[in-house]
Amino acid sequence: MKHITFLLPLFLAAAVFAADKPNVLVVLSDDHSAPFVGAYGDKNAVTPNLDKFAAEGVLFRRAYVSCPQCVPARAGIFASRSPVGLGQSRFSAAFPHNVKSFPEYLKDSGYYIGLAGRTYHQEGTGGKGDPVRNEDGTLEYKRFANRYDYAKQTGDRNETIVQLAEFLDSVPKEKPFFLQLCFSDPHRIYDADDRTDTKKPEELILPKWFPDGPELRKDLAGYYNEITRFDESFGQVLAELDKRDLKGNTLVIFQGDNGGATLRGKGTLYEFGVNVPFIVRYPGKAKPGTTLNELISSEDIGPTALAAAGIATPKEFTGRSFLPVLLGQPDAPVREYVFAERGPHGNGLPTNSSNFDLGRTIIGKRYKLIYNATWQIPYHPVDFANQPIWEEVQEAAKNGKVPEPLVPYFTGQPRALFELYDLQNDPDELNNLAGKPEVAEAEQRLKQELVEWQTLERDFIPLAVPPQRPNQQRQNRQNRQR
Repeated sequence: MKHITFLLPLFLAAAVFAADKPNVLVVLSDDHSAPFVGAYGDKNAVTPNLDKFAAEGVLFRRAYVSCPQCVPARAGIFASRSPVGLGQSRFSAAFPHNVKSFPEYLKDSGYYIGLAGRTYHQEGTGGKGDPVRNEDGTLEYKRFANRYDYAKQTGDRNETIVQLAEFLDSVPKEKPFFLQLCFSDPHRIYDADDRTDTKKPEELILPKWFPDGPELRKDLAGYYNEITRFDESFGQVLAELDKRDLKGNTLVIFQGDNGGATLRGKGTLYEFGVNVPFIVRYPGKAKPGTTLNELISSEDIGPTALAAAGIATPKEFTGRSFLPVLLGQPDAPVREYVFAERGPHGNGLPTNSSNFDLGRTIIGKRYKLIYNATWQIPYHPVDFANQPIWEEVQEAAKNGKVPEPLVPYFTGQPRALFELYDLQNDPDELNNLAGKPEVAEAEQRLKQELVEWQTLERDFIPLAVPPQRPNQQRQNRQNRQR
């Protein structure tokens, strides 16, 4: 009898513990820009499950990734830090063995944690892990997956749902869970072209700066087909939670891992590259059907999940919790700026800007500054340079069928060192205001903030300080001599 009496309080404590801490599910689509979801106002998108999810949750219009490339962007999510500060700007780098990912803090607090679906991209070249030199000189590889209770990968979307169910079956009954669930859609190659529930190429409404053409329409239709297929998978995920009666106590965060591989998208610091769909459902906590314009960084996912579990944000995190914003608390602190970086892409040598381009951006409430450190390197697209769409766009640019500011961009000419956009009046980023007197104060402020960020993050590229004119250099020398 004494033995039973001893176990009962522990059982009750475990039950209360699990009830107080929400489950956390992070679902990532792959290469998915905002606003390519119906709930964002996109009339081309057929996304009934995401739209319903948005009606049940909170939609963030101004959510940004820390990098427009999958490996560093996902590292930034896991570490709640910038990829450059993490030392993982190099695309083929593994997640540092001496850095703790935010799910591990949940694990320390009693969570069962897992990874499933498409690769989480943190094992480095060859998938071996992070190399460490031991005291005896031998080389050891530290696997990121070994930190998790459950870790499986698959490129098959149906198998991803199987892994979700398998993970949920494996969660101890007394524990809350964390799972990052990744899908391959809508990443190229587009192979969902057999769908009949999406718009036909000729029916698509193109962004006003897209050069119209048959290959572009066909390509964009393929992208939308994959988004609809992802939406179908996302519906299966939500259905699995409903079937297991997990909806009420699960914080679900949906996000695109980075922008889509389309014009001025993936691999660039333009909006299509770094602004992603971001929708959060927190039943009984966050007001359903809410749309917010506050700035959010993907680095903020970890601190928010920890805050929901009652865990303080570790001091090494640069991300910050948006839980007060999510819950609609009055005077909730909000971000003034978000930052993103562009680094090497892939494992190959730097033969063009597709696999080697260095840039940074700072985005404020109204203005956005892009710093092209390798401005001399002509633009070369990520993932679609060999597709007919690229030849068609280049030809359109030569024939004056794209907006004038984009002609150099699509014809291999050097880019501007700095680009400044008024996102309030120029959301398509067509009018570069850098160097114009009427925005000089805003430009200088953004550069100062970016330089401070670069300094704090130990950035390896030159600071975003514009070169001085000869007369300025002479004046500075004279001032120093006085």
